[in-house]
Amino acid sequence: MAVPAEPSLRDRFNVLADEVTTAAGSLPALVGSVALVVIWALTGPIFNFSDTWQLFINTTTTVLTFWMVFVIQNSANRSSKATALKLDELIRAVDAARNEFISLDHATETELVEAERELDAVAEQAGRSHQPAERPAAASRTRVRHVKHVTGTHRA
Repeated sequence: MAVPAEPSLRDRFNVLADEVTTAAGSLPALVGSVALVVIWALTGPIFNFSDTWQLFINTTTTVLTFWMVFVIQNSANRSSKATALKLDELIRAVDAARNEFISLDHATETELVEAERELDAVAEQAGRSHQPAERPAAASRTRVRHVKHVTGTHRA
């Protein structure tokens, strides 16, 4: 029986980042942060509102915010990539879908605006007629057998 591979440092960080992001976005985290600020404010008279008293809250919040930027960004990036991969698979699997949309996340701003205008026009046409909009010509709906999204390479 094979021994499962030890999770990599990156995998362990991803798990930790997801757990921290979930915890930081919870009601108990909000209540705790409000309680910390209230306790800090109430201790002001005890410490004569000293520079050290003010420095404590400033330093604490700055450091925590700095760390959370990286943790939350990691979780957001992975979530966004997973969502894109799921949508890519749906586009690839549906015969009527246009597979060129799979690579839109690598498109230029001009190409994105062009695609948005085209889809707005299709939606407007469908809204006026209360019928599904006409699909583009079959030539633009070619099938893609495999898409490797993570590296940005696409193979037919």
